Amino acid sequence: MRIGVLTGGGDCPGLNAVIRAVVRKGVSEYGHEFVGFRDGWRGPMEGLAGPLGIEQVRGILPRGGTILGTSRTNPYKVEGGFGKVEAGLKQHGVEALIAIGGEDTLGVARRLHEDGLRVVGVPKTIDNDLAATDYTFGFDTAVNIAMEAIDRLHTTAESHHRALVVEVMGRHAGWIALHAGMAGGANVILVPEQPFDLAAVCQWVERRFETHYSPIVVVAEGATPKEGTMALATGELDAFGHVRLGGVGQMLADEIERVTGKESRAVVLGHVQRGGTPTAFDRVLATRFGLAAIDAVQAGAYGQMVALRGTDIVRVPLAEATAELKTVPVERYQEAEVFFG
Repeated sequence: MRIGVLTGGGDCPGLNAVIRAVVRKGVSEYGHEFVGFRDGWRGPMEGLAGPLGIEQVRGILPRGGTILGTSRTNPYKVEGGFGKVEAGLKQHGVEALIAIGGEDTLGVARRLHEDGLRVVGVPKTIDNDLAATDYTFGFDTAVNIAMEAIDRLHTTAESHHRALVVEVMGRHAGWIALHAGMAGGANVILVPEQPFDLAAVCQWVERRFETHYSPIVVVAEGATPKEGTMALATGELDAFGHVRLGGVGQMLADEIERVTGKESRAVVLGHVQRGGTPTAFDRVLATRFGLAAIDAVQAGAYGQMVALRGTDIVRVPLAEATAELKTVPVERYQEAEVFFG
């Protein structure tokens, strides 16, 4: 069988580990051939493809990003998009497709399966916000990068007696902010699930200064203030209708300085969180996902996504995987609140 592989959405540490595992097991145990589609869904739509064999996946395990490239292309936002994807697969003799991506990529995979294509999904997002799996690869790496940055910022904040606001990724879910903030000893953590009160944030900041230490505020990019406490700018939309976020960290730092009179600075970690080599946890999880994905194709389990449940890799319907986001529950946020101020 000839199988296509593509990676869509934001790049993520561990993507190459999935590709490597799919190809290594698919070739050596099942005798399949593979085609790598470039740049997400743009690949099959525009015929951007090439051979993907053992030679192409050698040495890629520790590499960040994706050797296949990626994009945020949405075939269902393009006229005749489904037909172009179908034609692209036929052009390269592809009988089944493994799509590695997050909510948006897997949402397209689900629709393609419903429209008659043979698709298996692999969950990928540093945000860890897919409800059907306990963890997604890339999350552990992103948290560790953010934690290391917070560790370093503690000393410079205290040297200059400043408040530092660290903006991390997290559009709708604050898992990175929660885990990195708790692990890094942040004094305030702000997540999209809990609109924040600027006055309360400033009180926590002042309380920290009173102990002769400098505060670190960790804020997810999608965090929003309670109505009327701070104005946030809006951005343009991408192909999946998401607002391009960014800027809450700087606005929060400006407001903290205005209200408290304390010097404040914002640090935006941005794409550094997704770059570089994946952690051991993410390499192992991504490898297990890749092995399970090719097993699913071999078994004809199309319309399914591989997922982590406890310590087991299982299959769940793509429809279930994309039904809802996994957000930070109130009780988890309350654990972090113990350390505020």
